[in-house]
Amino acid sequence: MKKITVYCGSRKGNSPEFETAARALAQEMIKRDHSLIYGAGRVGLMGVIADEMLSGNKEVIGIIPQKLVDREVAHRGCTELIIVETMRDRKWLMAEQGDGFIAMPGGIGTLEELFEIMTLNQLHYIQKPLGLYNVNGYYDKLIEFLDHGMAQGFLYPEQEGLLIVSSDPAELLDRLAAYQPTGKSDW
Repeated sequence: MKKITVYCGSRKGNSPEFETAARALAQEMIKRDHSLIYGAGRVGLMGVIADEMLSGNKEVIGIIPQKLVDREVAHRGCTELIIVETMRDRKWLMAEQGDGFIAMPGGIGTLEELFEIMTLNQLHYIQKPLGLYNVNGYYDKLIEFLDHGMAQGFLYPEQEGLLIVSSDPAELLDRLAAYQPTGKSDW
C-alpha cells in the first residue's frame, strides 16, 4: 500500500485536536513512505495534511474540479495537481488511484466519499481498505447509526466490517496494511 486517499474537511473544525490529528496522520504516513491523494484543497484539514506531507518531502497528488480552482481553493503546492471537469470525475479518480482510504473528520462531502467507497467495496467494484479516523469521537454517532441500521435489518454485519475504525493513526495504517479482501459477497 503506497498511495492513501484521504477524505477530510475543507474546514478545520472547532477543536484544535482535529488539526493536530491531521498532522499526526501525515507524520505517520511520512514515516511509512506513503503518498497522499486528496481533494487538492488548500483550506481546512485538507490544507493541513497536504502541507504536512509536503514538509516531509512526500508526494501529494491533488485532484480538483475546475470550478473549485476558479474559486481559488486549489493547493498550488501539490506535487501533482490534476484538474478535472466534475466532482464525479474527481471522486472516481481519487478512488481509482488510492491503494487505501481514510476518512478524517469532515462535512457532508467527506461523508459522501466515505459511503461511496463503502458501497464500491460492498459491490466489489473495488477491494481496497477503508479507514475511519475517529478523532476525538467525531464519528461515534455515525458508528452508532450503522449499528442501528444493522439492528433494523438494513445492513449486513459484513458491510459494517468494511470499515476499519481507530483514533490512532499508527493503528489505523497498520490495520489498513493488514486488510485482506474476502472476495465474497452475500448481498
